[in-house]
Amino acid sequence: MKEEINKALEVLKNGGVILYPTDTVWGLGCDATNETAVAKVNQIKGRSADKSLIILLDNDNKLASYVNDIPEVAYDLIEYAENPLTIVFSNAKNLAPSAINADGSIGIRIPKYEFCQQLLQRFRKPIVSTSANISGQPTPRFFDEISDEILEAVDYVINWEQENRTVKKPSTIIKLSPSGQFEFIRK
Repeated sequence: MKEEINKALEVLKNGGVILYPTDTVWGLGCDATNETAVAKVNQIKGRSADKSLIILLDNDNKLASYVNDIPEVAYDLIEYAENPLTIVFSNAKNLAPSAINADGSIGIRIPKYEFCQQLLQRFRKPIVSTSANISGQPTPRFFDEISDEILEAVDYVINWEQENRTVKKPSTIIKLSPSGQFEFIRK
Protein backbone atom coordinates (compact mmCIF):
# COMPACT_ATOMS: atom_id res chain seq x y z
CA MET A 1 0.00 0.00 0.00
CA LYS A 2 2.84 2.41 0.83
CA GLU A 3 4.22 2.23 -2.70
CA GLU A 4 0.77 2.93 -4.19
CA ILE A 5 0.31 5.93 -1.89
CA ASN A 6 3.71 7.30 -2.93
CA LYS A 7 2.76 7.00 -6.63
CA ALA A 8 -0.63 8.61 -5.99
CA LEU A 9 0.98 11.50 -4.09
CA GLU A 10 3.29 12.23 -7.01
CA VAL A 11 0.33 12.36 -9.42
CA LEU A 12 -1.78 14.52 -7.07
CA LYS A 13 1.06 16.98 -6.45
CA ASN A 14 1.51 17.36 -10.22
CA GLY A 15 -2.17 18.19 -10.81
CA GLY A 16 -3.11 14.73 -12.08
CA VAL A 17 -6.19 12.57 -11.58
CA ILE A 18 -6.13 9.21 -9.82
CA LEU A 19 -8.60 6.33 -9.83
CA TYR A 20 -8.67 5.02 -6.27
CA PRO A 21 -10.56 2.85 -3.80
CA THR A 22 -12.50 4.72 -1.12
CA ASP A 23 -14.69 3.88 1.86
CA THR A 24 -17.62 3.88 -0.57
CA VAL A 25 -17.16 3.21 -4.30
CA TRP A 26 -14.10 3.57 -6.56
CA GLY A 27 -13.48 7.25 -7.11
CA LEU A 28 -11.81 9.78 -9.34
CA GLY A 29 -9.60 11.99 -7.23
CA CYS A 30 -7.44 15.07 -7.52
CA ASP A 31 -6.17 18.00 -5.47
CA ALA A 32 -9.39 19.80 -4.49
CA THR A 33 -7.52 23.12 -4.36
CA ASN A 34 -6.19 22.86 -7.93
CA GLU A 35 -8.66 24.33 -10.46
CA THR A 36 -6.98 22.67 -13.46
CA ALA A 37 -7.09 19.24 -11.80
CA VAL A 38 -10.76 19.65 -10.81
CA ALA A 39 -11.61 20.72 -14.37
CA LYS A 40 -9.92 17.55 -15.63
CA VAL A 41 -12.10 15.39 -13.33
CA ASN A 42 -15.22 17.12 -14.67
CA GLN A 43 -13.99 16.62 -18.24
CA ILE A 44 -13.33 12.90 -17.65
CA LYS A 45 -16.84 12.44 -16.21
CA GLY A 46 -18.46 14.61 -18.89
CA ARG A 47 -19.94 16.58 -16.04
CA SER A 48 -21.02 20.19 -15.83
CA ALA A 49 -18.62 22.36 -13.82
CA ASP A 50 -21.54 23.95 -11.94
CA LYS A 51 -22.29 20.68 -10.10
CA SER A 52 -20.36 20.47 -6.86
CA LEU A 53 -18.05 17.62 -5.96
CA ILE A 54 -17.41 15.78 -2.71
CA ILE A 55 -14.05 16.26 -1.06
CA LEU A 56 -12.31 14.06 1.49
CA LEU A 57 -10.45 15.25 4.58
CA ASP A 58 -8.48 13.07 6.97
CA ASN A 59 -10.01 14.54 10.14
CA ASP A 60 -12.56 17.06 11.36
CA ASN A 61 -9.85 19.41 12.67
CA LYS A 62 -9.36 20.55 9.06
CA LEU A 63 -13.01 21.56 8.46
CA ALA A 64 -12.37 25.17 9.48
CA SER A 65 -9.76 25.48 6.71
CA TYR A 66 -12.42 24.84 4.04
CA VAL A 67 -15.74 25.92 5.57
CA ASN A 68 -16.68 29.25 7.21
CA ASP A 69 -19.67 28.14 9.29
CA ILE A 70 -19.41 24.80 11.14
CA PRO A 71 -22.31 24.03 13.46
CA GLU A 72 -21.25 22.13 16.60
CA VAL A 73 -23.53 19.23 15.65
CA ALA A 74 -21.28 18.50 12.66
CA TYR A 75 -18.58 17.09 14.93
CA ASP A 76 -21.08 14.75 16.62
CA LEU A 77 -22.47 13.59 13.26
CA ILE A 78 -18.95 12.78 12.03
CA GLU A 79 -17.91 11.06 15.26
CA TYR A 80 -20.98 8.86 15.62
CA ALA A 81 -21.74 8.01 11.98
CA GLU A 82 -21.62 4.25 11.55
CA ASN A 83 -21.69 4.41 7.75
CA PRO A 84 -19.87 6.75 5.35
CA LEU A 85 -21.39 10.23 5.76
CA THR A 86 -20.98 13.26 3.53
CA ILE A 87 -22.03 16.56 5.05
CA VAL A 88 -22.85 19.48 2.77
CA PHE A 89 -21.69 22.71 4.42
CA SER A 90 -22.49 26.29 3.39
CA ASN A 91 -19.81 28.88 2.69
CA ALA A 92 -16.91 26.82 1.37
CA LYS A 93 -13.49 28.45 1.06
CA ASN A 94 -9.89 27.72 -0.03
CA LEU A 95 -10.97 25.20 -2.68
CA ALA A 96 -10.90 25.21 -6.46
CA PRO A 97 -13.94 27.25 -7.54
CA SER A 98 -15.31 24.43 -9.70
CA ALA A 99 -15.25 22.03 -6.73
CA ILE A 100 -17.74 24.31 -4.94
CA ASN A 101 -21.47 24.28 -5.74
CA ALA A 102 -23.00 27.38 -7.32
CA ASP A 103 -24.65 28.18 -3.94
CA GLY A 104 -21.24 28.21 -2.20
CA SER A 105 -21.65 24.83 -0.51
CA ILE A 106 -19.31 21.83 -0.45
CA GLY A 107 -19.81 18.17 0.47
CA ILE A 108 -17.16 16.84 2.83
CA ARG A 109 -16.53 13.28 4.01
CA ILE A 110 -13.97 12.01 6.49
CA PRO A 111 -13.38 8.41 5.46
CA LYS A 112 -12.65 5.71 8.02
CA TYR A 113 -10.73 3.71 5.44
CA GLU A 114 -7.02 3.05 5.80
CA PHE A 115 -5.93 3.77 2.21
CA CYS A 116 -7.74 7.13 2.11
CA GLN A 117 -6.63 8.08 5.61
CA GLN A 118 -2.95 7.52 4.80
CA LEU A 119 -3.20 9.25 1.43
CA LEU A 120 -4.95 12.30 2.93
CA GLN A 121 -2.56 12.54 5.88
CA ARG A 122 0.46 12.48 3.61
CA PHE A 123 -1.04 14.82 0.96
CA ARG A 124 -2.16 17.37 3.59
CA LYS A 125 -4.85 18.81 1.31
CA PRO A 126 -8.42 17.79 0.50
CA ILE A 127 -8.89 15.30 -2.32
CA VAL A 128 -11.87 15.23 -4.66
CA SER A 129 -13.90 12.03 -4.51
CA THR A 130 -16.46 11.45 -7.22
CA SER A 131 -17.68 8.09 -8.50
CA ALA A 132 -15.64 6.55 -11.31
CA ASN A 133 -18.28 6.72 -14.02
CA ILE A 134 -19.29 8.94 -16.90
CA SER A 135 -21.99 11.34 -15.72
CA GLY A 136 -25.43 9.78 -16.09
CA GLN A 137 -24.14 6.20 -16.26
CA PRO A 138 -24.47 3.71 -13.38
CA THR A 139 -21.93 3.89 -10.56
CA PRO A 140 -19.57 0.90 -10.79
CA ARG A 141 -19.85 -1.36 -7.73
CA PHE A 142 -16.48 -3.02 -8.33
CA PHE A 143 -13.20 -2.15 -10.03
CA ASP A 144 -13.91 -4.44 -12.99
CA GLU A 145 -17.12 -2.51 -13.76
CA ILE A 146 -15.21 0.73 -14.41
CA SER A 147 -15.33 1.68 -18.10
CA ASP A 148 -12.25 1.65 -20.31
CA GLU A 149 -13.03 5.29 -21.07
CA ILE A 150 -12.41 6.18 -17.40
CA LEU A 151 -9.40 3.85 -17.03
CA GLU A 152 -7.69 5.42 -20.05
CA ALA A 153 -8.46 9.03 -19.06
CA VAL A 154 -6.91 9.09 -15.58
CA ASP A 155 -3.23 9.68 -14.89
CA TYR A 156 -2.84 6.79 -12.45
CA VAL A 157 -4.88 3.75 -11.40
CA ILE A 158 -4.24 2.60 -7.84
CA ASN A 159 -3.22 -1.05 -7.77
CA TRP A 160 -4.89 -1.82 -4.44
CA GLU A 161 -8.18 -3.55 -3.60
CA GLN A 162 -8.94 -4.14 -7.28
CA GLU A 163 -10.06 -7.72 -6.57
CA ASN A 164 -12.27 -6.76 -3.61
CA ARG A 165 -15.87 -7.89 -4.25
CA THR A 166 -17.36 -6.33 -1.11
CA VAL A 167 -20.42 -4.37 -2.15
CA LYS A 168 -20.01 -0.77 -1.05
CA LYS A 169 -22.64 1.92 -1.30
CA PRO A 170 -22.34 5.65 -1.92
CA SER A 171 -22.32 7.71 1.27
CA THR A 172 -25.32 9.11 3.06
CA ILE A 173 -25.50 12.84 2.27
CA ILE A 174 -26.82 15.40 4.75
CA LYS A 175 -27.16 19.12 4.04
CA LEU A 176 -26.31 21.01 7.22
CA SER A 177 -27.25 24.67 7.66
CA PRO A 178 -25.09 27.04 9.73
CA SER A 179 -27.87 26.96 12.39
CA GLY A 180 -27.44 23.19 12.78
CA GLN A 181 -30.65 22.18 10.96
CA PHE A 182 -30.13 19.31 8.55
CA GLU A 183 -31.94 17.44 5.82
CA PHE A 184 -31.13 14.17 4.06
CA ILE A 185 -30.17 14.48 0.41
CA ARG A 186 -29.34 10.76 -0.01
CA LYS A 187 -29.98 8.04 2.56
